[in-house]
Amino acid sequence: MPRTKANGIELEYETFGDPQNPTLLLVMGLGMQLLGWRRDLCEGFAARGFQVVRYDNRDSGLSDFLDQGPQPDLRALIGGDPSSAPYLVRDLSLDALGLLDALGIERAHIAGVSMGGMIAQQVAIDQPGRLLSLSSIMSMPGDGSSGQPTPEAMALLLSPRPQGREAAIERGMHTWRVLGSPDYPEAESSLRAHVIEAYERSSRSDGFGRQLAAILASPDRTPGLREVTLPTLVLHGTADPLIQCSGGEATAAAVPGAELLLLPGMGHNLPEQLWPVIIEAVTANAAKAGWRPVRPGRPAVECPAVGLPAVERPAVGLRQLP
Repeated sequence: MPRTKANGIELEYETFGDPQNPTLLLVMGLGMQLLGWRRDLCEGFAARGFQVVRYDNRDSGLSDFLDQGPQPDLRALIGGDPSSAPYLVRDLSLDALGLLDALGIERAHIAGVSMGGMIAQQVAIDQPGRLLSLSSIMSMPGDGSSGQPTPEAMALLLSPRPQGREAAIERGMHTWRVLGSPDYPEAESSLRAHVIEAYERSSRSDGFGRQLAAILASPDRTPGLREVTLPTLVLHGTADPLIQCSGGEATAAAVPGAELLLLPGMGHNLPEQLWPVIIEAVTANAAKAGWRPVRPGRPAVECPAVGLPAVERPAVGLRQLP
Protein backbone atom coordinates (compact mmCIF):
# COMPACT_ATOMS: atom_id res chain seq x y z
CA MET A 1 0.00 0.00 0.00
CA PRO A 2 1.20 3.57 -0.62
CA ARG A 3 2.36 5.90 2.12
CA THR A 4 2.50 9.70 2.16
CA LYS A 5 3.45 12.63 4.35
CA ALA A 6 0.46 14.41 5.92
CA ASN A 7 0.44 16.99 8.71
CA GLY A 8 4.09 16.24 9.50
CA ILE A 9 3.68 12.45 9.83
CA GLU A 10 3.48 9.53 7.42
CA LEU A 11 0.14 7.83 6.80
CA GLU A 12 -0.52 4.51 5.10
CA TYR A 13 -3.50 4.56 2.75
CA GLU A 14 -5.23 2.68 -0.06
CA THR A 15 -7.58 3.76 -2.84
CA PHE A 16 -10.38 2.01 -4.75
CA GLY A 17 -12.26 3.07 -7.87
CA ASP A 18 -11.72 5.67 -10.56
CA PRO A 19 -9.60 8.64 -9.34
CA GLN A 20 -11.71 10.89 -11.57
CA ASN A 21 -14.78 10.16 -9.43
CA PRO A 22 -15.73 12.14 -6.31
CA THR A 23 -13.67 11.03 -3.32
CA LEU A 24 -15.13 9.29 -0.29
CA LEU A 25 -12.64 9.45 2.58
CA LEU A 26 -13.20 6.63 5.08
CA VAL A 27 -11.92 7.22 8.62
CA MET A 28 -11.62 4.32 11.06
CA GLY A 29 -12.03 4.28 14.83
CA LEU A 30 -10.12 3.83 18.06
CA GLY A 31 -7.27 1.33 17.80
CA MET A 32 -8.48 0.15 14.40
CA GLN A 33 -6.55 -0.20 11.16
CA LEU A 34 -7.86 0.68 7.73
CA LEU A 35 -8.80 -3.00 7.46
CA GLY A 36 -11.85 -2.13 9.57
CA TRP A 37 -13.27 -0.80 6.32
CA ARG A 38 -13.44 -4.25 4.71
CA ARG A 39 -12.23 -4.48 1.12
CA ASP A 40 -15.60 -5.65 -0.23
CA LEU A 41 -17.34 -2.75 1.51
CA CYS A 42 -14.87 -0.29 -0.06
CA GLU A 43 -15.46 -1.88 -3.46
CA GLY A 44 -19.21 -1.57 -2.86
CA PHE A 45 -18.78 2.18 -2.38
CA ALA A 46 -16.54 2.36 -5.46
CA ALA A 47 -19.25 0.60 -7.48
CA ARG A 48 -21.59 3.50 -6.65
CA GLY A 49 -19.21 5.95 -8.33
CA PHE A 50 -16.78 7.05 -5.60
CA GLN A 51 -13.03 7.07 -5.52
CA VAL A 52 -12.65 5.50 -2.07
CA VAL A 53 -9.69 6.32 0.20
CA ARG A 54 -9.12 4.40 3.42
CA TYR A 55 -6.14 5.00 5.69
CA ASP A 56 -4.52 4.20 9.02
CA ASN A 57 -4.81 6.97 11.59
CA ARG A 58 -1.64 7.99 13.38
CA ASP A 59 -0.77 5.46 16.11
CA SER A 60 -2.42 2.58 14.25
CA GLY A 61 -1.63 0.08 11.54
CA LEU A 62 1.31 1.05 9.35
CA SER A 63 1.11 4.82 9.85
CA ASP A 64 3.54 6.61 12.16
CA PHE A 65 3.39 5.86 15.88
CA LEU A 66 4.02 8.78 18.24
CA ASP A 67 5.79 6.72 20.89
CA GLN A 68 8.42 9.30 21.85
CA GLY A 69 7.95 11.54 24.86
CA PRO A 70 5.59 11.37 27.85
CA GLN A 71 2.64 9.03 27.65
CA PRO A 72 -0.94 9.88 28.67
CA ASP A 73 -2.21 9.42 32.21
CA LEU A 74 -5.59 7.81 31.55
CA ARG A 75 -6.68 7.97 35.18
CA ALA A 76 -6.10 11.72 35.21
CA LEU A 77 -7.85 12.09 31.86
CA ILE A 78 -10.91 10.18 33.07
CA GLY A 79 -10.84 12.41 36.14
CA GLY A 80 -11.06 15.52 33.97
CA ASP A 81 -7.41 16.57 33.61
CA PRO A 82 -6.60 16.66 29.86
CA SER A 83 -3.02 17.90 30.21
CA SER A 84 -1.27 14.58 29.50
CA ALA A 85 -2.95 13.95 26.13
CA PRO A 86 -0.24 14.05 23.42
CA TYR A 87 -2.75 15.22 20.79
CA LEU A 88 -6.46 15.87 20.29
CA VAL A 89 -9.17 14.85 17.83
CA ARG A 90 -8.47 18.15 16.04
CA ASP A 91 -4.91 16.94 15.31
CA LEU A 92 -6.32 13.73 13.86
CA SER A 93 -8.63 15.82 11.67
CA LEU A 94 -5.60 17.73 10.40
CA ASP A 95 -4.07 14.37 9.45
CA ALA A 96 -7.16 13.64 7.33
CA LEU A 97 -6.93 17.05 5.66
CA GLY A 98 -3.20 16.55 5.12
CA LEU A 99 -3.91 13.28 3.36
CA LEU A 100 -6.39 15.00 1.05
CA ASP A 101 -3.75 17.67 0.35
CA ALA A 102 -1.11 15.03 -0.41
CA LEU A 103 -3.48 13.29 -2.83
CA GLY A 104 -4.42 16.56 -4.55
CA ILE A 105 -8.07 16.29 -3.50
CA GLU A 106 -9.70 19.66 -2.99
CA ARG A 107 -13.08 18.47 -1.64
CA ALA A 108 -14.33 15.07 -0.51
CA HIS A 109 -17.24 13.25 1.02
CA ILE A 110 -16.24 11.90 4.42
CA ALA A 111 -17.52 8.96 6.47
CA GLY A 112 -16.12 8.12 9.88
CA VAL A 113 -16.77 5.29 12.32
CA SER A 114 -16.57 5.79 16.11
CA MET A 115 -13.43 7.90 16.72
CA GLY A 116 -13.38 8.28 12.93
CA GLY A 117 -16.82 9.89 13.19
CA MET A 118 -15.40 12.36 15.70
CA ILE A 119 -12.57 13.14 13.28
CA ALA A 120 -15.04 13.61 10.43
CA GLN A 121 -17.18 15.89 12.61
CA GLN A 122 -14.12 18.00 13.45
CA VAL A 123 -13.19 18.39 9.77
CA ALA A 124 -16.77 19.49 9.05
CA ILE A 125 -16.60 22.04 11.86
CA ASP A 126 -13.16 23.47 11.08
CA GLN A 127 -12.91 23.12 7.31
CA PRO A 128 -16.42 22.73 5.83
CA GLY A 129 -15.18 24.03 2.49
CA ARG A 130 -13.08 20.88 2.09
CA LEU A 131 -16.09 18.58 2.36
CA LEU A 132 -19.11 17.76 0.21
CA SER A 133 -21.01 15.66 2.76
CA LEU A 134 -20.60 14.18 6.24
CA SER A 135 -21.54 10.70 7.44
CA SER A 136 -21.00 10.12 11.17
CA ILE A 137 -21.35 6.44 12.05
CA MET A 138 -21.64 4.98 15.59
CA SER A 139 -20.07 8.14 17.02
CA MET A 140 -20.90 11.00 19.40
CA PRO A 141 -20.33 14.75 19.83
CA GLY A 142 -18.22 14.47 23.00
CA ASP A 143 -20.67 16.30 25.25
CA GLY A 144 -19.75 14.14 28.25
CA SER A 145 -23.19 12.60 28.68
CA SER A 146 -24.43 11.01 25.45
CA GLY A 147 -23.08 7.79 24.02
CA GLN A 148 -21.53 6.49 27.22
CA PRO A 149 -20.31 2.84 27.15
CA THR A 150 -21.86 -0.03 29.03
CA PRO A 151 -19.81 -1.32 32.00
CA GLU A 152 -18.63 -4.33 29.99
CA ALA A 153 -17.52 -2.14 27.08
CA MET A 154 -15.79 0.28 29.46
CA ALA A 155 -13.91 -2.63 31.02
CA LEU A 156 -12.61 -3.53 27.55
CA LEU A 157 -11.37 0.03 27.00
CA LEU A 158 -9.45 0.15 30.26
CA SER A 159 -8.05 -3.38 30.47
CA PRO A 160 -4.31 -3.90 29.78
CA ARG A 161 -3.22 -4.57 26.22
CA PRO A 162 -2.38 -8.28 25.69
CA GLN A 163 1.18 -9.47 25.10
CA GLY A 164 2.01 -12.06 22.44
CA ARG A 165 0.29 -13.33 19.31
CA GLU A 166 -2.14 -15.84 20.77
CA ALA A 167 -3.20 -13.55 23.61
CA ALA A 168 -3.75 -10.67 21.16
CA ILE A 169 -5.86 -12.82 18.84
CA GLU A 170 -8.00 -14.15 21.68
CA ARG A 171 -8.41 -10.61 22.97
CA GLY A 172 -9.55 -9.52 19.50
CA MET A 173 -12.08 -12.33 19.36
CA HIS A 174 -13.42 -11.43 22.82
CA THR A 175 -13.59 -7.74 21.89
CA TRP A 176 -15.79 -8.34 18.86
CA ARG A 177 -17.99 -10.80 20.74
CA VAL A 178 -18.71 -7.99 23.22
CA LEU A 179 -18.94 -5.11 20.73
CA GLY A 180 -20.36 -6.87 17.67
CA SER A 181 -23.93 -6.84 16.40
CA PRO A 182 -26.17 -9.31 18.26
CA ASP A 183 -28.64 -9.57 15.37
CA TYR A 184 -25.90 -9.93 12.75
CA PRO A 185 -23.20 -12.22 14.20
CA GLU A 186 -20.14 -12.99 12.13
CA ALA A 187 -19.13 -16.62 11.70
CA GLU A 188 -16.38 -17.58 14.14
CA SER A 189 -14.04 -18.69 11.35
CA SER A 190 -14.49 -15.45 9.41
CA LEU A 191 -14.03 -13.28 12.49
CA ARG A 192 -10.87 -15.15 13.49
CA ALA A 193 -9.44 -14.77 10.00
CA HIS A 194 -9.98 -11.00 10.10
CA VAL A 195 -8.49 -10.69 13.60
CA ILE A 196 -5.42 -12.66 12.49
CA GLU A 197 -5.10 -10.57 9.32
CA ALA A 198 -5.07 -7.37 11.37
CA TYR A 199 -2.54 -8.74 13.88
CA GLU A 200 -0.18 -9.95 11.18
CA ARG A 201 -0.37 -6.63 9.36
CA SER A 202 0.48 -4.70 12.53
CA SER A 203 0.73 -6.17 16.02
CA ARG A 204 1.36 -2.84 17.75
CA SER A 205 -1.22 -1.78 20.33
CA ASP A 206 0.66 0.99 22.14
CA GLY A 207 -1.11 3.70 20.14
CA PHE A 208 -4.49 2.76 21.62
CA GLY A 209 -3.94 4.72 24.84
CA ARG A 210 -2.82 7.84 22.99
CA GLN A 211 -5.87 7.75 20.72
CA LEU A 212 -8.14 7.19 23.73
CA ALA A 213 -6.47 10.15 25.43
CA ALA A 214 -7.26 12.31 22.38
CA ILE A 215 -10.96 11.41 22.69
CA LEU A 216 -11.07 12.06 26.43
CA ALA A 217 -9.19 15.37 26.23
CA SER A 218 -11.04 16.89 23.26
CA PRO A 219 -13.71 19.52 23.87
CA ASP A 220 -17.42 19.12 23.18
CA ARG A 221 -18.10 19.44 19.46
CA THR A 222 -21.81 20.25 19.92
CA PRO A 223 -21.45 24.06 19.51
CA GLY A 224 -19.46 23.58 16.30
CA LEU A 225 -21.86 20.96 14.96
CA ARG A 226 -24.71 23.47 15.26
CA GLU A 227 -22.97 25.51 12.54
CA VAL A 228 -22.52 22.61 10.10
CA THR A 229 -24.59 23.05 6.93
CA LEU A 230 -23.24 20.09 4.94
CA PRO A 231 -25.56 17.22 3.99
CA THR A 232 -25.20 15.06 7.10
CA LEU A 233 -26.08 11.45 7.82
CA VAL A 234 -25.88 10.07 11.35
CA LEU A 235 -26.02 6.27 11.43
CA HIS A 236 -26.06 4.23 14.64
CA GLY A 237 -26.89 0.76 15.85
CA THR A 238 -29.44 0.46 18.64
CA ALA A 239 -27.42 -2.38 20.23
CA ASP A 240 -24.09 -0.50 20.34
CA PRO A 241 -22.47 -1.11 23.76
CA LEU A 242 -19.36 1.05 23.27
CA ILE A 243 -21.02 4.27 22.09
CA GLN A 244 -24.67 3.82 22.95
CA CYS A 245 -27.13 5.20 20.41
CA SER A 246 -27.79 8.33 22.47
CA GLY A 247 -24.44 9.47 21.02
CA GLY A 248 -25.83 9.29 17.49
CA GLU A 249 -29.07 10.93 18.56
CA ALA A 250 -27.15 13.83 20.17
CA THR A 251 -25.01 14.24 17.04
CA ALA A 252 -28.06 14.36 14.77
CA ALA A 253 -29.84 16.77 17.11
CA ALA A 254 -26.85 19.13 16.97
CA VAL A 255 -26.52 19.32 13.16
CA PRO A 256 -29.34 21.27 11.47
CA GLY A 257 -31.20 19.07 9.01
CA ALA A 258 -29.20 15.91 9.76
CA GLU A 259 -30.73 12.55 8.82
CA LEU A 260 -30.72 10.01 11.67
CA LEU A 261 -30.72 6.34 10.72
CA LEU A 262 -31.00 3.89 13.64
CA LEU A 263 -30.39 0.23 12.80
CA PRO A 264 -31.92 -2.24 15.26
CA GLY A 265 -29.64 -5.07 16.33
CA MET A 266 -26.44 -3.41 15.08
CA GLY A 267 -23.62 -3.09 17.58
CA HIS A 268 -20.26 -1.33 17.36
CA ASN A 269 -19.17 -2.81 14.05
CA LEU A 270 -20.14 -2.82 10.39
CA PRO A 271 -21.80 -6.21 9.85
CA GLU A 272 -21.66 -7.50 6.30
CA GLN A 273 -25.41 -8.12 6.27
CA LEU A 274 -25.97 -4.35 6.60
CA TRP A 275 -23.47 -3.19 4.00
CA PRO A 276 -26.13 -2.54 1.32
CA VAL A 277 -28.07 -0.35 3.77
CA ILE A 278 -24.92 1.51 4.83
CA ILE A 279 -23.71 1.98 1.24
CA GLU A 280 -27.10 3.26 0.12
CA ALA A 281 -27.50 5.63 3.09
CA VAL A 282 -24.04 7.18 2.65
CA THR A 283 -24.55 7.42 -1.12
CA ALA A 284 -27.97 9.04 -0.75
CA ASN A 285 -26.51 11.60 1.66
CA ALA A 286 -23.65 12.34 -0.75
CA ALA A 287 -26.16 12.79 -3.58
CA LYS A 288 -27.69 15.71 -1.67
CA ALA A 289 -24.52 17.62 -2.51
CA GLY A 290 -25.62 17.63 -6.15
CA TRP A 291 -23.83 14.50 -7.39
CA ARG A 292 -25.61 11.68 -9.22
CA PRO A 293 -24.31 8.28 -8.05
CA VAL A 294 -23.95 5.23 -10.25
CA ARG A 295 -26.94 2.91 -10.02
CA PRO A 296 -25.59 -0.63 -10.54
CA GLY A 297 -27.80 -3.23 -12.17
CA ARG A 298 -27.41 -5.57 -9.17
CA PRO A 299 -26.34 -5.11 -5.54
CA ALA A 300 -22.62 -4.63 -5.03
CA VAL A 301 -23.07 -6.75 -1.88
CA GLU A 302 -25.83 -9.32 -1.48
CA CYS A 303 -27.97 -8.93 1.64
CA PRO A 304 -31.29 -10.75 1.36
CA ALA A 305 -31.89 -10.71 5.12
CA VAL A 306 -31.95 -6.93 5.50
CA GLY A 307 -34.96 -4.85 4.52
CA LEU A 308 -36.71 -1.62 5.28
CA PRO A 309 -38.78 -2.95 8.20
CA ALA A 310 -35.58 -3.09 10.31
CA VAL A 311 -35.02 0.65 9.89
CA GLU A 312 -36.61 2.98 12.42
CA ARG A 313 -35.99 6.30 10.67
CA PRO A 314 -35.01 5.84 7.02
CA ALA A 315 -32.42 8.15 5.54
CA VAL A 316 -33.22 9.91 2.28
CA GLY A 317 -32.96 7.49 -0.62
CA LEU A 318 -33.23 4.30 1.43
CA ARG A 319 -36.39 3.29 -0.40
CA GLN A 320 -34.31 2.96 -3.56
CA LEU A 321 -31.99 0.25 -2.30
CA PRO A 322 -29.90 -1.03 -5.20
